[in-house]
Amino acid sequence: MGSNTSTFKKILVANRGEIACRAMRTARKMGIATVAVYSEADSTALHTTSADEAICIGPAASAESYLVIDNIIQACKSTGADAVYPGYGFLSENSDFAARLEAENINFIGPGKLAIESMGDKITSKKLAIEAGVSCVPGHTDIIKNPDHAVEISAGIGYPVMLKASAGGGGKGMRVAWDEAQCREGFERASNEARSSFGDDRVFIEKFLEEPRHIEIQVLADKHGNTIYLNERECSIQRRHQKVIEEAPSPFITETTRAAMGEQACALAKAVNYHSAGTVEFIVDKHQNFYFLEMNTRLQVEHPVTEMITGLDLIEQMINIAAGHDLAIKQSDIGINGWAMEARVYAENPFREFLPSTGRLTSYAEPADIENVRVDSGVIEGGEVSIYYDPMISKLITWGSDRQTAILTMQHALDRYLINGVTTNIPFLAALFDHSDFQAGDFSTNFIDHHYPDGFARQQPTATDSQQMDAAAAVAHFLLEQRTARISGAMHAVEPPQALDLCVIEGDRHTAVNVQADGNQQYTLTTNGSTMSMRTDWQPTSPVLTAQFNNGPQVVFQWKRTFIGYQLSNGRYLSELLVMSPRAAELHQLMPVRKVADTSKLLLSPMPGLLIDVLVSENQSVRAGDSLAIVEAMKMENVLKADRDAVVSKVFESTGATLDVDQKILEFE
Repeated sequence: MGSNTSTFKKILVANRGEIACRAMRTARKMGIATVAVYSEADSTALHTTSADEAICIGPAASAESYLVIDNIIQACKSTGADAVYPGYGFLSENSDFAARLEAENINFIGPGKLAIESMGDKITSKKLAIEAGVSCVPGHTDIIKNPDHAVEISAGIGYPVMLKASAGGGGKGMRVAWDEAQCREGFERASNEARSSFGDDRVFIEKFLEEPRHIEIQVLADKHGNTIYLNERECSIQRRHQKVIEEAPSPFITETTRAAMGEQACALAKAVNYHSAGTVEFIVDKHQNFYFLEMNTRLQVEHPVTEMITGLDLIEQMINIAAGHDLAIKQSDIGINGWAMEARVYAENPFREFLPSTGRLTSYAEPADIENVRVDSGVIEGGEVSIYYDPMISKLITWGSDRQTAILTMQHALDRYLINGVTTNIPFLAALFDHSDFQAGDFSTNFIDHHYPDGFARQQPTATDSQQMDAAAAVAHFLLEQRTARISGAMHAVEPPQALDLCVIEGDRHTAVNVQADGNQQYTLTTNGSTMSMRTDWQPTSPVLTAQFNNGPQVVFQWKRTFIGYQLSNGRYLSELLVMSPRAAELHQLMPVRKVADTSKLLLSPMPGLLIDVLVSENQSVRAGDSLAIVEAMKMENVLKADRDAVVSKVFESTGATLDVDQKILEFE
């Protein structure tokens, strides 16, 4: 066994957002002081204000702040930090960073330079995995020189293939090609994204397995030769190769497969003298044959689900390992307690091809009133979601004694998660957790492409759901009328109404509703001769309305005023409703309908971002499917294509322009 050295006095967290806040919580629990680093854009961010000290390290662009090694080291020296925790992304898997810290006698809370270098490069890591006896996917592990070389290699492997940035991660620099044309374009996009995100444009190719599961093994290794694995995580629900939902354990893996994968993961870690927390990722076919994908030499975004079923704090483990402690746990100590789910909540619009959404969080409230819910976030109400960084707002994690309980808790939590000011993917997450195939554990990495081939559309409420939303809006309006009467009653002795005849309007649908107050937060609603009861303790100052209809289960709606009506929503549905007196409803029908502007002849930027390239010129004819322009947002390149045959009549913006959402790029005849 190794020595039991003391831990650190002050840790600098070289990251931002939720992972920086997460690391600071653990350090505080361990009695360790923390230092935050921040860019000019993050001067008031939550991670900046959560640390004991904070140092500005440069402008908003990460290449001028969070990625500048000299600035991080200078921050360590000026604050006396004796260790650095890197989180994920940025410099977390940069071997030069680890080496520089070592040269400055600053501890790196992560693995050594050799492990980062060999595992961070997908080509080298695959060769080492083969040498360590780890099963690998067929492919070409040497660098691809150009598009012609990519086509030649792909033809030899057989389509479909995956083009992957050697230094890649987070879904950046990855493209699937099903034919030669997609291979050529995929090579260009993968190379460009890799160069932009990692400063390394090397690309390699491997066979793309259809219908695979994405399973990863969490490992822990100390500096004294002790290596264990902490079960597996299932990460198969992905969009554009980025994980959306993770869970632990997997509903697919058997105990035998788990042990075999765990042993191979530990063998690979030992082969590179790994110490710290790390993750070995595999793809698994329907027969539970598994193949090595990559090893992440850092903590994964989805680590909380492992923490929830093992009871371990993985950042605490990393800090102790970096300080020279032995692992305090053995493989035989690792069990599986219940089930955990994680959903990544992003500022993105699921109804517009998941394009990033930026802006200020005008209201923000986490679902804190539900048992077994954890929210790892790095934002606060009033905070800004900018174009400079990843659009993830938080990770929503739930635990249950079994998988269905964890899913049910997640559904309740999504309904109660209040975020306004930016568009989020919560409706999409709710649809995934509602899906019968996901609930049955019947899915693969192309689940989203299979079930939503034409993109995602908001779920439509059932007749019962619509009836309940109408009732909730009517009661909310009734309570607002009562409050108005009480306010005026102080001077004019107006008696609050105990019943009201109302009309609920949604589009062309008009529904007459009578609301009767029965006392004790109970109401009777009569519609078309039928009645229903509703119980609620809602107050007009609350953005969340919880109700019980006909003594059934609780239903939750998020509620807010619109210009002349109300918006009711939950994780699944959204309704824009008007509630009026019957006479006002009659007059409303006479109002002219506002015309919608015709944008059919325009190419608009679907997101804020940088115009990387305009691929057409004025008077050029284009065919449906032709590429028109490339817009980069949050380090991802998005190719905008023609939806019909047309002739370009005007080009409004040129390469290098900074675009707002819906800004005009092209016009067609």
